[in-house]
Amino acid sequence: MNVTTERERELREAAISAATEYYRNCHEPKREFRPGDRISYAARVFDEAEIRNLIDSSLDFWLTTGRYAERFEREFAAFLGVRHASLVNSGSSANLLAFMALTSPKLGDRRILPGDEVITVAAGFPTTVAPIIQYGAVPVFVDVTLPTYNIDCSMLEQARSSRTKAIMVAHTLGNPFDLATVRAFCDRYDLWLIEDNCDALGSRYCLDGQWRYTGTIGHLGTSSFYPPHHMTMGEGGAVYTDDTTLKRLVESFRDWGRDCWCPSGQDNTCGNRFTQQFGELPHGYDHKYVYSHFGYNLKVTDMQAAVGCAQLEKLLGFVAARRRNWQQLRDSLNDLADQLIMPEATAESEPSWFGFLLTVRDGAGFTRDQLVTHLERKGIQTRMLFAGNLIKHPCFDEMRRSGQGYRCVSDLATTDRIMRDTFWIGVYPGMSDGMLEYMAETIREFSRR
Repeated sequence: MNVTTERERELREAAISAATEYYRNCHEPKREFRPGDRISYAARVFDEAEIRNLIDSSLDFWLTTGRYAERFEREFAAFLGVRHASLVNSGSSANLLAFMALTSPKLGDRRILPGDEVITVAAGFPTTVAPIIQYGAVPVFVDVTLPTYNIDCSMLEQARSSRTKAIMVAHTLGNPFDLATVRAFCDRYDLWLIEDNCDALGSRYCLDGQWRYTGTIGHLGTSSFYPPHHMTMGEGGAVYTDDTTLKRLVESFRDWGRDCWCPSGQDNTCGNRFTQQFGELPHGYDHKYVYSHFGYNLKVTDMQAAVGCAQLEKLLGFVAARRRNWQQLRDSLNDLADQLIMPEATAESEPSWFGFLLTVRDGAGFTRDQLVTHLERKGIQTRMLFAGNLIKHPCFDEMRRSGQGYRCVSDLATTDRIMRDTFWIGVYPGMSDGMLEYMAETIREFSRR
C-alpha cells in the first residue's frame, strides 16, 4: 500500500501510537517472579515493536503475503547465510513442503518415489515423519544416543538399502546432530538431507573449519515460528535452501502446485505468460494457471510476517538468553548426575537450546513420572521429548499389526528409554534468574527426599 496523503500518515501513526500505549498498559510485565507462580516451559517474548508492526500491516488490509512477508524472507535468508527462504504457515507445513519438493518429477532420477526409503528417528516430533508416510515412502527408524538425544550415526550404514533416497531428521531440542557424519554419508551415496531445524534456530555447527547455522548444511532446512519456539509469528514456518531449483519446487507445492513463480499480485515475471506450451493445454495457456504439481495453499499472512520481522531483530538476543539459561540449570544440577543424566552438546556444535532435557537413571530412587508430578504440583511446567517413541502411538497401530510401511534398524532401546524416563523443562528468554533457581531447587529438593 502506498500512503499518499498527510492525513493518511497522521491516522496511521495515531493508530500505531495507540497500540503502543495499549502494549505498555496491558502486555508489559508488571512484577517479578515469586515462588509458586506458574513457570511455563515456553512463552512469547515481545515488546511494542511487534505490536507496531502488526498494526501497521493490518492497516494495509492486504491480508495475504505482502511487503512484510517479502522483507522477512529476504532478512531471514541473510541471517542464515542462504540464498532462499520461503515463508509458510507452520513448521509442520515446512517439513511437508521440504519433503514434497523432493518428490517432484523435475528432479528426474533423484526424485523420491512411493516405496523409497527415508532414514529418520522415532524419538521426536511426528511431523518430521508424517510427510514420508503420507506420501507412501518408507521411514527407516534408527536409534538415538544419550546424552545428546540425537541420531545414532553408527547405524546409518545398516539402515541404508537400494531404495534409500534421503535422511530427514531433527536437531533435538536445539542440540545439533552429527552433521559432519550425516552430510558425508549423504554425499557418499547421493542422498538428500533435510534438516528439521524447528527446535534449533540459531544453533551452529563447525563443518570443515567453518561455523554455519544448522538448517543450512543439508539440501533443505525448516523452521517453526509457533509461540514456544526461538522466535514467533504465531503460526508460521519457513523452508530454506541454497538451491534455486529446490526453492521453486517448495514454492510451487506451497502455492497450489502452480508452475508460475510470480509473486502475489504480480503478473508475467517470466515474460512468457501467454507464449508457452504445457502438457496438453492449448498453446499460450495463461502460465498463472498452469499446475506442475498436486500442491497446497500453505502461505503465511502479512500480519504474521510483520510480527516475525520484529522478532527477527531480537533473535540473537533470544539465542544468547537460551544458552545462558541452559548453562545456569546445568551448573545448578550438575551434582545430581548420579541420579539424572545431564544433557551434553554435540561435539563441534554451539546449541541454541529449546529446553533442558533430563533422563532419570536406573536406581535413582524415583521415576520420571514421580519427579514430573512433583514439578507440576509446584507450578513448573514440563514436557516429554515429544512422541518419545513414535511407533508406539495409535497412529502406527495398523502398520504395527501389518508389519508394513516402515522398518526399524534395531530394537530402539534408547528411544524406549527416553519414552519411559526423559522429560524437559524450559529455558526460554523470558525466564528470570529467580525462575531458574526455583526450578533447580525444586528438583534438588525432590531428589534429596
